[in-house]
Parts: sequence; structure tokens; C-alpha cells
Amino acid sequence: MSSASIESTQGLRLIAAAEAGEDLGQRLEQLNAIGASLSAERDINALLESILSAAKTITRADGGTLYRVTDEKTLRFEIVRTTSLKYYLGGTTGTPVPFYPIHLMGKDGKPNHAMVAAHAALTGKTVNIPDAYTAEGFDLSGTRNFDKKTGYRSKSFLTVPMKNHEQEIIGVLQLINAQDPKTGDIVAFSASDQRLAESLASQAAIALTNRMLIIQLEELFESFINLMNTAIDEKSPYTGGHCQRVPQLTMMLAEAVSDMGEGPLASFSMSDKDRYELKIAGLLHDCGKVTTPVHVVDKATKLETIYDRIHIVDTRFEVLKREAEIELLKEKALLVAHGAPRAEHDAADARHRERIRRFDEDRAFLRACNIGGEAMREPDIERVKVIAQYRWTDISGHEANFLSEDELKNLTIRAGTLTGDERQIINHHIVATIKMLEALPWPKHLKSVPEYAGGHHERMDGKGYPKGLTRTQMSVQARVMGIADIFEALTAKDRPYKKGKTLSESLEILGKMRLNGHVDPDLFDVFVRKQVYRKYAELFLDKEQIDDVDEAKIPGYSP
Repeated sequence: MSSASIESTQGLRLIAAAEAGEDLGQRLEQLNAIGASLSAERDINALLESILSAAKTITRADGGTLYRVTDEKTLRFEIVRTTSLKYYLGGTTGTPVPFYPIHLMGKDGKPNHAMVAAHAALTGKTVNIPDAYTAEGFDLSGTRNFDKKTGYRSKSFLTVPMKNHEQEIIGVLQLINAQDPKTGDIVAFSASDQRLAESLASQAAIALTNRMLIIQLEELFESFINLMNTAIDEKSPYTGGHCQRVPQLTMMLAEAVSDMGEGPLASFSMSDKDRYELKIAGLLHDCGKVTTPVHVVDKATKLETIYDRIHIVDTRFEVLKREAEIELLKEKALLVAHGAPRAEHDAADARHRERIRRFDEDRAFLRACNIGGEAMREPDIERVKVIAQYRWTDISGHEANFLSEDELKNLTIRAGTLTGDERQIINHHIVATIKMLEALPWPKHLKSVPEYAGGHHERMDGKGYPKGLTRTQMSVQARVMGIADIFEALTAKDRPYKKGKTLSESLEILGKMRLNGHVDPDLFDVFVRKQVYRKYAELFLDKEQIDDVDEAKIPGYSP
């Protein structure tokens, strides 16, 4: 060979080496960029898809499969991709992979080294096969069957175990048919392909493990929240449903506001992180109710504590009636002894019947007062006070007022069934909620949970509780939750003291609250305009509650 030919050959080799080095450098840059993107991906399906796509890109593979190790010691097909066949299964495609999982252990209990992917998972070593049709030592019948059905020609295989930072094999990355970048021919996977794929598999395993750990922690956290709400539900069946429904209505309204794109709330939008934060706040908005005594939460009547004391009052009326009967008998005995005329006997009987009639009417009246449905009129309050002064002989033989001070206080509650002190106990649940939530070390993406959850009893005019915040001092999310909390309470059919109201009744009340500064006017407008109320009703209300709504008649709303 001439010197000129030698120099030419050496030059070509140098050029090829330079091109190869440049190519490897570019692929290393790709690998670094891929590693950063994998760490940022939150969705598992998208993450798995990104891992396989990245592996195919940096090794120039036409096809590939990503398997995950299951608790049952199998390899489950997660993603299958073959570009030339336009064959895409699993991941974000929505098309499940129809293949049976690969068992890591045979029926005889021995390791399954016959399957390439299983062998890689069991040994933790990469398997690089130049040609599947000439390779020995592995069962590649499944590959050949696939080729027969599709007309494909599977040749080179690179099977890489995915090992995380704890040296645990969590999956297998299998790449098929490396392509020559210049000719497009199918070639064997090179040593650099293998090193790049192994590096990517390691990064991917760590990213996947971290994402799974985060998901597991989130699931544990949400399970703990649901456990707390279940505890509240067990304490009182009248609040457990509330803890589940308010978060859903909150998200419905928040999504409707986010979709508006116009009007005073046009700038409001939510990312997936924002949605998750609001969801958690909704689930925890009443967590402080674990501190509220059951007899206050469940107080269905004015005299109820652990039991309804109206039955004690009934017993006292029976005592008064028996005492009246004894007095009548004594009086009639004296009349007989003195030979009184029949008319005096009849008069005594009439007075006795009148007393019994009055006792029965007073008993029915107190029973009606005990219900606490409608607001009490002033004459009714005075009548209760008169009845309270009746005298009776208690079990110890002492004469006492018919009603104790506490019974009188409860039976003269003007509206509802709670005294002022009991109302304060109920209201304290939001203080307890805020204290509990502010005591937790919230991560950055959940730092607003206490504010969102703790503001649902505030009013736009600053007359709410516990902090007396005004509209401008509250986030949109907290104001959204305020409307959701009120509307759920109005329509709830599981309260001990009232029936669930119809849609039209609830919207009329909510509209009046909008006019008097209780709820946010812009959010109320979206709530009605986007018919969030009806979407909620279709999910949670009884049919008889879902009546026709004339939006033009809703107070504070202009169609």
C-alpha cells in the first residue's frame, strides 16, 4: 500500500473516531437531559413511557419493552413500543398490554433463567444478544411467535436490569433492534449503547423508586385523613358524610372558576399541584371536630344530652297528674264527710279535669318546644317560664320548681337546639382545625392547606369566625370552600335536627347570604351560572330534593 493510501486510511479512521466521539458526546448530553426530566415527572405512566422512549432514543432502538417487578415475583409488562410497526401499548396510550407476566420462579420453585428478562432481573446483569435467531441459552420462542404474527424481524436485544439506590431490582428495560444511524440497518447494540442504557436504567430506577415512594406517602397521608374522617363519622353519623361531600363540591366549584377565563375571576387557574393542595384542604376542613363532644354534635333536641331529657319532664307531668288525683280524692272524701251536695262533687271533678287538660296541653307544648325547628315567639318563651314555676315533689320528697335552670335555658333557645355555650363548642372546631393543621410541617406544595381549610366559616364582610377575615384577606380557595360548606349543610339529608332542603330552597338561602355579605358574590355567580349546584345534586341529593330552579328568582343573581 502506498504512503498516500495509508495516510488516506488513517485520515478516514481519525474522522470516524472524531464522529464517533462527537456522537457519544451528544448522546451523553441527551442522557443528562433525560435524567433531569425523569426526576421532574410526577405521573407514573408518563414516567415509565419517558424511560422507555429515552432508552430507545439514546441507543437508536426500534422497539422496546419496560417491565416492572411485582410483589408476586413476576415481571409485568408496563410499556411496549415498536416504532416501525407503530405498535404502542401501555402507558399513556390507554391500551393495556395483553401479555401474561413473566414468572421469575418456575413451577418447580427454581429461578427462571430461560427467559432473558427474568434472567436479567434475577442476576442483576445486562444481557446483550446480537441476533435472537442464533442466540443460545434462552427461550426466545415468544419473540419468534411475535415475528410470525407481525412480519417483524427481531434481531439484536439489549436487556438491562433497573437497579435502584438500595441495589434492589425493580424492573427490566429491554431494547430491540439497534439501527445504524447512517444506513438504518439493524445492527448489534454496541458497548457504548450498553453503557448508556445501563446508566439510564440506573437513573430511571431511582426516579421511579422516588416517585413510587412519594405516591405511597401521599396514599398513606390520604388514608390517614380518611381514617380521621371515619373516626368523626363513627362519633357522629351526621358529620361523616359532610367530611366527604364538601371536598367534592369544593373541587367542582374551583374547576368551574378555573374554566371561566373571563370576568372578575378570569385570572384564577389551578395546576395539578394546586388541585391536590385544595383537595387535601377540603378533606381536612373539619378535622377539628374530633375534639367536639358527641352530645353537642348530635344534639337533635333542646333537652338532649346523652339522652333526651324530655322523658324526665314527661315523668314529672305524670307526678303532677297523680298528685292532682290524690288531691281530688282527699277533697271528695271531705265532701262526703260533710254531706256536701252533688253539685260540689261535680265542681271538684270539673276542676280536676281542667287541671289534667292543662297538664296535657303543657306537656305537648314543651315537647313541641323541644324540637327546635322554628324560631320561638316571645309568648311561647314566657309560657315556658310559667310552666317552669310549677311545683312538684321530687324523688327525695322535696318540693322543687318543675324545670331546672338548665332545662329552662335549653327549652327557651330561640332557634335551633343549641345553647350559646354549645354553639361556642361547635364553633371551636374550626379553631381546633387551624391549630391542628398549623402544627404540621407542611411541604412547600401544601403550605396553604391551613389557610384554605381554616377559612370556611369566615364571611366576606368580616363578621365570620374565628379570625373575622374580610373578603380581601382570604384566598379564592378559602372562599370557594365557604360556599361548598354552606350548600352541603343546606342540602344534607342526614342531619338530626332537619330535613335536607330542595335545590330551590337552598339557592334562595344562599342568594340571601350573598346579598348580606356572607358569601363571595363572584363565586356565587359562577356557582349558579355554571350550574355547579345541579352537578352536585345529581351525585348526592335525593330525587325529591332536585326540583325545578328558576334562576331569575334567585336572590342576588342576574342571569
